[in-house]
Amino acid sequence: MGRRMTVPPADPRSNYLARAAEIDAAIRRVLESGSYILGREVELFEQEFAGYLGEGVHAVGVANGTDAIMLALKALGVGPGHVVFTVSLTAVATVAAVEAAGAIPFPVDLRPESYTMDPEKLSEAIRFVAEHERLVKGRPAAVLPVHLYGHPADMRAINDLARSHGLYAIEDCAQAHGAVLEGTKAGCWADIATFSFYPTKNLGALGDGGAVVTRNPQLAEKLRLLRQYGWRDRTASEIPGHNSRLDELQAAILRVKLNYLDEDNEKRRAVAAAYSEACAGIGLTLPRSAQGVSHVYHQYVVATPFRDELRTYLGEQGIGTAIHYPIPVHMQPAYAGRILPESHSLPITEQLCGRIASLPMFPELTEEQVTRVREAVLAWAAQRTWTR
Repeated sequence: MGRRMTVPPADPRSNYLARAAEIDAAIRRVLESGSYILGREVELFEQEFAGYLGEGVHAVGVANGTDAIMLALKALGVGPGHVVFTVSLTAVATVAAVEAAGAIPFPVDLRPESYTMDPEKLSEAIRFVAEHERLVKGRPAAVLPVHLYGHPADMRAINDLARSHGLYAIEDCAQAHGAVLEGTKAGCWADIATFSFYPTKNLGALGDGGAVVTRNPQLAEKLRLLRQYGWRDRTASEIPGHNSRLDELQAAILRVKLNYLDEDNEKRRAVAAAYSEACAGIGLTLPRSAQGVSHVYHQYVVATPFRDELRTYLGEQGIGTAIHYPIPVHMQPAYAGRILPESHSLPITEQLCGRIASLPMFPELTEEQVTRVREAVLAWAAQRTWTR
């Protein structure tokens, strides 16, 4: 039996405690306001989050990150009969949202160094679908890369491919709040982008929450209709819509946390640097940042053929780890044999899923906890050398 976990893989409670006085005051402000649905807090958070991302950005708060993707696709007119190219090493929500919009997900393989969509494989996938429309039963409409673990996908190359084939580009930024690519924040590269504010995210609420962002004011207005029954006012639905509203309480909490996002991301980078310094040269594949990328380390993911052995050893030392994600979406029971043609394969994705492990990563990790993780990983590597 392992020791009691003293270094958890994530700890959203610690992030609340670090800002408890401000968050409690924000919650009380909402409770005393008497306005609880799409009120002033949501409006102000949308303005502040848009301003944080960049000039000319519009943000629309929605209920969660899954809805954000579904509504983004619907706002673009992507739905039944349309193929959306995405990835399979991701939270299942990415693919589930594509199907919720009525579209057809088509997974694309990854660049192993960044765990993000490989533009060359995207080009191959676009050609494959165009040449096998009857097999896939849809025509290409959009590209949905995921900025996984805090590292942005190669949006310049992906955008170029999307434009050349007449496809929309959509960024899944659920794990990349504050990440930067070539001086531009994640969420500002594509036609539209989506965020999740799940509690463990870099910018996390204390419940569910999400947002869709775009520089297109017409799209932003359509999203506001889609998130609430197609209402411009409560008398009539202009278009078919949904009930997907960011909660006032969560918006107030996010407004507090947004003020600390850059500071918290710097703390994540410091933890990542400490891990990378200690773990260099011991046989683990460590996270790397592409040129021009400011990584925000939503997760610190290492890869090794001895992944399960490493996790067991760390667990015995009271150190928690996780696997993001152990089974690629296209191999899960709900999707196996259904979203990837037999003649197409994702060898990099499938190999990585058997090797990856996430070490503890959150801004409130103490120096003592980081040292414990470093020393435990080094001890594992040393004893593994002896037992080979």
